[in-house]
Amino acid sequence: MLEAAKQQESDSVNSNNTINSSNHDDEHHQRRQGQSASPISATAAVTSPANPTSSPVVVVGGSTTSTSYDLAQFEPVRILNNNSTHKSVSLLGHFGNLSRDKFAIIVLEKTAFTEAQLRNYSVVTKAAVTQTATTTTSSESESENSSTTAEVVVAAERSVFSSKSHLRTEFINDIYGNFLCVTDPEVNQLKVTIIYPATEKHISKYSTHARFLLEETADDYRSVTLPHLEQEQLSLEWLYNILEHRKEKDRIVYEDPSDEVGFILLPDLKWDGKTLEQLYLLALVRPKGIKSLRDLTPAHLPLLRNIRDGGIKAIKERYGISSDHLRIYVHYQPSFYHLHVHFTYLKHDPPGIHCEKSHLLTTIIENLELVPDYYQRVTLSCVLSETDKLYAKLKAAKENADEDQPKVKRTKIE
Repeated sequence: MLEAAKQQESDSVNSNNTINSSNHDDEHHQRRQGQSASPISATAAVTSPANPTSSPVVVVGGSTTSTSYDLAQFEPVRILNNNSTHKSVSLLGHFGNLSRDKFAIIVLEKTAFTEAQLRNYSVVTKAAVTQTATTTTSSESESENSSTTAEVVVAAERSVFSSKSHLRTEFINDIYGNFLCVTDPEVNQLKVTIIYPATEKHISKYSTHARFLLEETADDYRSVTLPHLEQEQLSLEWLYNILEHRKEKDRIVYEDPSDEVGFILLPDLKWDGKTLEQLYLLALVRPKGIKSLRDLTPAHLPLLRNIRDGGIKAIKERYGISSDHLRIYVHYQPSFYHLHVHFTYLKHDPPGIHCEKSHLLTTIIENLELVPDYYQRVTLSCVLSETDKLYAKLKAAKENADEDQPKVKRTKIE
């Protein structure tokens, strides 16, 4: 009953305008989209500071960007999206120390538990201490063992099951108990994504909107979707930066440099690159001009097979995950229009894996082998936001088509 009451209270909070709002839309942030202003999009993990008076700072280094952000300087304006399913929230605001004229979007996401955080190292520590006492034979070895023991103790203190974790009782009923646990900040990290400066398109993308399922025919694509893409296409400069090694070179997991069948495999922004249970990688194709599924023909089969085989091999060698534990697919509509393939762990349920959006790579390959112009003829479903211009155009086209249909005279059947 207590849990139900809490859920009801949470669901009743208004999420439209104020910083105290909350909502439970299932839409999760996707891979960033480029734009002509080339905003910085940074991802990092932060922990709550041990000293509450200190200012938490997100420092993003390496080849991605040298910008540092002080979270104490972030001034929230409103909540764009609060997703209880994925334990994430998107906030719109300003960095007061950077510019009050430019918006920033911060996405906070609670990280998954790792095996290391759940181990009880106290047993290992006691064993190490015992072994140290029985094997120490000289002052030199005693010093070495003392150092080893200290390192084990530190590891133990970073476990959920350590002296730094404290339980706060909510209620106890017979054998059942509900508690809140306050843990060491080291095992309570948040994954943080920052987009700065954020444009209206970014704000719309990370906001909660009503979504609609549409059926896009081949004619719809040629007459509505394709002209829309040619008119509204966002800059892909961020993607070309990756392909040409100007940015994110240190994040590349695997690369095939071929101009015809090559690709780069690297972690998606939704993955922290560490929590294996949430593995999520993207394969960005090297050939330019392939926007989406609609452009695929048998000429692209060598590329698709190379992505499948090369990606599987690289993930097996790097992460030890075999092909029968991988979900390999393409989105339609995609979040950006340069062909890319998603690799996710079968144990993980990231956003965008449902049947109305995802197309398995093996199925795509087989469709092209059976019907060469399959994706130029087939009707494809897609989910679009009510604020998406493409949604308005497709909806208008379908309404006009319905009006042009001849009226069918209905005859009553006795």
